[in-house]
Amino acid sequence: MALTSKQRQYLRGLAHALEPIVRVGRAGASPSVVEETKRSLAAHELIKVRIESDDSAQRKALAEDLARECSADVAGNIGKLAILYRARDEDPEIELP
Repeated sequence: MALTSKQRQYLRGLAHALEPIVRVGRAGASPSVVEETKRSLAAHELIKVRIESDDSAQRKALAEDLARECSADVAGNIGKLAILYRARDEDPEIELP
C-alpha cells in the first residue's frame, strides 16, 4: 500500500514525540535487525529507526530496503531517522486520513 502525501504528513506528526526503537548500524540491516523491526511494527504500528550512516542516499536506500523486508511503508526520513508504518491486521490503533 502506497501512502499518500497527506497520510505521510499525518504519520510524521504522530511520530514527532516517538524515540527511535530500532538502530541500524554501519553494517546495514542484518536479519536480526529485520526481525526486531517486524516485532516493533507489530507492537506499535509506527516506529522510528535510527540509521547510522553518514551518506544520505545510503540512509534512504537502507530505510527503503528495511521497509520492503518488513512489508511496511516509509512515512518519512529526517536526518538519520526513518519513520516506518505498517497497519495491524487486527485492531489497528492508527486511523489514516
